[in-house]
Amino acid sequence: MNTQNLDQLCAHFGYEMCRKTGEKFRGNDGKPDKAKTENLITKSVGVLQEDGVYAFFLYLASRGSEKDGADELVRQASDLLSDEMVKLLPKDMSKNAQAVLENISRQDGLADNLDNLLLAKRLLEQALIYARYHAKALEG
Repeated sequence: MNTQNLDQLCAHFGYEMCRKTGEKFRGNDGKPDKAKTENLITKSVGVLQEDGVYAFFLYLASRGSEKDGADELVRQASDLLSDEMVKLLPKDMSKNAQAVLENISRQDGLADNLDNLLLAKRLLEQALIYARYHAKALEG
């Protein structure tokens, strides 16, 4: 993907967050379950805004029956933060919440640099807001 700015990057990942999470929440008709997709994304953005990046990934790791959808959000969020334009997380990092949590909390990790942590929060927030709007636009 040849991106020109960070907002474009957030829009791309927001779309992917919605699309891939929606694929995990299929209704009986085979279409994405709009309510479940929107609910998970809305709760996730709320946790991020209120409690921060670490809490966001911890929340997604703690999901029970909706874990598959949460796992998609973790994958897309970690892909966003490890994108070539951003490089806030290592590219070779495992795409699971536990690996991201370990990176955030370790010395030399994401939380060790306040500017990087705030940038990560802002990027994730923007992507999730776009994902929420995409979810609202889903058919079904």
